[in-house]
Amino acid sequence: MTEDSPSRRKPRTPQTPVQRALGLLVRREHSRRELARKLTARGVDAEEASAAVERLAGEGWQDDARFAEFLVRSRANAGYGPLYIRAELGTHGLPGEVVAAAMDGFEGDWTELARDLVRRRFGPAGPADLAQRRKAADLLARRGFDGEAIRAATRWDPDD
Repeated sequence: MTEDSPSRRKPRTPQTPVQRALGLLVRREHSRRELARKLTARGVDAEEASAAVERLAGEGWQDDARFAEFLVRSRANAGYGPLYIRAELGTHGLPGEVVAAAMDGFEGDWTELARDLVRRRFGPAGPADLAQRRKAADLLARRGFDGEAIRAATRWDPDD
């Protein structure tokens, strides 16, 4: 092959910060803070990253409320409770009203999610003795369920 061969690829033009941010957003939802952090980690100037995030938010590509709803659904489906999810939403720098709206908009039943998690770990009959009930309660507490859901899930009678 010669140097003028048509099979040689053209050098790629560097992506703009908006293009890089959009590339991240097409994979999954991101919060504004997370998107700006990822852009700066990829070598984009902080001001340019912020401007790109603002532009995409203005055009509807990035939405903190949509991100919060996505995170609540995905974490609940993974077996996490409301306390854990609320804390994780807080780490993304979301306003309190966005967090509250996402948590209130969740249509699942936290107690039933806790019971399902206990069933998966301890079988359909649930924890058999006090030691297993304590293990189940510890698991649910680590996963971010509140005391009411923990009590309901660990004292649950499958015949009810």
